[in-house]
Amino acid sequence: MTEQLNPSTSRRLLEVRGLCSEYLTAVGAVPALRSADLHIGPGEKVALVGESGSGKSTLSHALIGLLPENARLTGGTIRYGGEDITRWSDHQFRSLRGARIGLIPQDPTVSLNPVRTIGHQVMEAIRAHRRISKAAARQQAQQLLDQAGIDRPAVRLRQYPHQLSGGMRQRVLIAIAIAGDPDLLIADEPTSALDATVQRRILDHLDDLAAARGTAVLLVTHDLGVAADRADRILVMSRGQIVESGTAAEVLTSPQDAYTRRLVANAPGLTEPAWAPAPLPEEPEVLLRAEGLCRSFTLPARRGEPRQSIRAVDGVSFSLARGETLALVGESGSGKSTTAKLALGLEKPDAGTLLFDGQDITALRHGDWRQLRRRAQLIYQNPYASLDPRFSIEQIITEPLDAFAVGTRAQRRETAAHLLDRVALPSHALGRKPVELSGGQRQRVAIARALALSPDLVVCDEPVSALDVSVQAQVLELMAELQQDQGLTYLFITHDLAVVRHLAHRVAVMRAGRIVEEGPTAALFEHPQHSYTQELLGAISGRQAPLHIAEVTA
Repeated sequence: MTEQLNPSTSRRLLEVRGLCSEYLTAVGAVPALRSADLHIGPGEKVALVGESGSGKSTLSHALIGLLPENARLTGGTIRYGGEDITRWSDHQFRSLRGARIGLIPQDPTVSLNPVRTIGHQVMEAIRAHRRISKAAARQQAQQLLDQAGIDRPAVRLRQYPHQLSGGMRQRVLIAIAIAGDPDLLIADEPTSALDATVQRRILDHLDDLAAARGTAVLLVTHDLGVAADRADRILVMSRGQIVESGTAAEVLTSPQDAYTRRLVANAPGLTEPAWAPAPLPEEPEVLLRAEGLCRSFTLPARRGEPRQSIRAVDGVSFSLARGETLALVGESGSGKSTTAKLALGLEKPDAGTLLFDGQDITALRHGDWRQLRRRAQLIYQNPYASLDPRFSIEQIITEPLDAFAVGTRAQRRETAAHLLDRVALPSHALGRKPVELSGGQRQRVAIARALALSPDLVVCDEPVSALDVSVQAQVLELMAELQQDQGLTYLFITHDLAVVRHLAHRVAVMRAGRIVEEGPTAALFEHPQHSYTQELLGAISGRQAPLHIAEVTA
């Protein structure tokens, strides 16, 4: 699709026409971009939306000459400020990067040098484009950190990346990106690794900063809700092509392409839940009960200072009925993951009690816990890291059966094949390795593994946060079906309230180690009582969209 030009825009800051590229692999050339078009005017905010593999990162990296060595452009043009930069050398692109186009990379954990101070890295970006003294660069670095919304910038200059939170590290990357006062900022998934409230604060500040400087922004994201909230125009990308473009209202209310309709339908912040959790009996049987759980951790000692401790879980109480889904919601550091570890016996509480199916399991010894774990399993957050890359899918699924000596080898293989069918994967996938599967397929394998021992309780630790929205919707629907068919009980750990609406019977909101609000999902969404819950709900991507979408049909 050729992107529609905006006739009211008198000049283009960036214009891409018919851009084609390919990657050279061992099996030959693989097309990546297929005649992609886009344009950005001065001060405009444009969102480039698509799932993993759609080509959006290839396109954004091509704009500043950062394609990998095995990639090459095979057609089309890139013009910046009226100048054709398509065939520029790396040396020529260096004069463009930072000074005229700034880049905010995705992951601040790997984008910042862990052995260099924040000040050194910001000053390095400043002095790469201007001949100024170290003292002047340090003063300017402090100003940039202040503009990026970092408190106590003079102190932060002396700190290292690991001493800052994820949100603060992302602000450092913003400070580095604006150091050269560019006309265009490319923000490549700048908040995908952050909690919803931190994400909103970062994007709010980026909006304010761009408006104050008159900077254009190309926001690269897989989250249509974020794009709807933040962009003047949205470009939807699929298989290396721009398949749809328009204003946020046009794309959300009248999507023309089937792929766009699917993205809108699957965006949890834009649409109402497509299904509801199965109703519970009037007097459900309690499977797990926590009463007054507390857990503290001792921090590493500093020279000349006494040891300090932090209370991660502080008097947490909740009950979980058989067949119910309780969502434990909160930002990073709120204590929800520690609470989940306490429920599984992976951490011991300092105080409080845990009852599982009426049995006090607080002080169980290792051997007793091992037997109990047959009834309580865990689905990890990241399907790329939680599956052993050396194992076949069959070995991964049957490992719990092997550990508890359940059945013969033939019976275990039969169970694995049945579980694969249960999570909608073909039986021939048993012989594959995780690397041969997509992210969504890997998470289905992780679910099959968790179900291998027919548990009563499944603890889900951010099970869909690493997945694209359409794959996320498929996994959530699968979990709902499995719960209805097998009577599973879920303790669902997440920071994303938009996801919670599609699965949970009840929600418990955690902050600073305490549950600050708890209630049925619908009631909590419609009438939140605590200010923190209201803040979390306000941070759901898509709530600022021009029109809230009730239903989008494919």
